[in-house]
Amino acid sequence: MTSTPLLDFFRRGEVAHDIRLLAARGALAPRAHEQLGLLTLLVSDSDPEIARAAEATLAAVPRESLAAFLARADASAEIRAFFAARGIEPAALPSGETDQPLIDTTPEPAAEAAPVEQGSKDQQTAMLKIAALSVAQRISLAMKGTREERAILIRDPNKIVAVAVLSSPKLTETEVESIAKMANVSDEILRIIGHTRAWVKNYPVMLALTKNPKTPVALSMNLLPRLNDKDLRMLSTDRNVPEILRVTARKKIVIDK
Repeated sequence: MTSTPLLDFFRRGEVAHDIRLLAARGALAPRAHEQLGLLTLLVSDSDPEIARAAEATLAAVPRESLAAFLARADASAEIRAFFAARGIEPAALPSGETDQPLIDTTPEPAAEAAPVEQGSKDQQTAMLKIAALSVAQRISLAMKGTREERAILIRDPNKIVAVAVLSSPKLTETEVESIAKMANVSDEILRIIGHTRAWVKNYPVMLALTKNPKTPVALSMNLLPRLNDKDLRMLSTDRNVPEILRVTARKKIVIDK
């Protein structure tokens, strides 16, 4: 099954009823893979209302669009098996490699704000406006909003809003690197970045995580052996990171000589 920060969060069973219901109605996922992944998960939800809503949303997805999606090379075997059991087989021709959801019931976020500078009065105003939004609106904004809005929402006290930022189709590796440097984000967010292979293959992202004092120590220790000599030496004297990380970096420098 496709794995994304948002899908994994739902699979862990940490999502409130009202947010699961929105997802069951097709109103959260910005990508077809995530939308189908959520719906196939939620049809088995323990809450009958959510299970019925997911079934109704699946029934509303145009059969032709669904069959064409299932014919794509990147459609998972689990998704194909789920729909095969319901009598829906892949079409002869796949749909285009698009990230658009198969049925779009996502509420539009607030109008996009003009770019704002960090610490400016405009940013403070944007933060106040975002704080006044409902959780569902903030999730929508996290996935569809601007870079500046994502920078605010990644620090949202509601964990699923921050996770939604990491699932945004608009998120860039430069943004991920910036998030990996933040000491005021949830350690769960840093853990998700550290366990996403595509992101930690990017050396600056991996380095930022290792140097971030908020990163869980076990994750930092796993990443440390991948640092180059220059960064190992800097880490070995960095008083902002846990002592065990500094000591391990010093030992590795000696061993590698």
